[in-house]
Amino acid sequence: LYFSAQEGILFFYHVKGLQYEMKICADILQPISSLIFSPDYTILLLVTDQGAVYTYKPAQSGEVVKLLDACSSCFLAADFLTPGNKYCVSVTISGEVQVWLLEDGTCLSKLNIDIEVHVT
Repeated sequence: LYFSAQEGILFFYHVKGLQYEMKICADILQPISSLIFSPDYTILLLVTDQGAVYTYKPAQSGEVVKLLDACSSCFLAADFLTPGNKYCVSVTISGEVQVWLLEDGTCLSKLNIDIEVHVT
């Protein structure tokens, strides 16, 4: 079980029967607004309240890598484009939808839908 705290800490709870172990995986120093696993559960996207998107690979080094950072408008949400783990899509508060290469954060495409976006 992965979850985040308001302070920007990513936690992992390993639950086995009535026993559990808690581990701090990362501290990104920004409140995390959402966590999204890739379809094959190898990459975890972390979206912050301040508009940054990070990747976390639990099975590899376990390091958090900043993929995207808010520029003129904060990222409101992000998710993987399936099938596979090569691309993600994000949307900003101002309504800009962008497709990103997860490998290095290259913006491949963007479209402005000219509407303010909200999450419920």
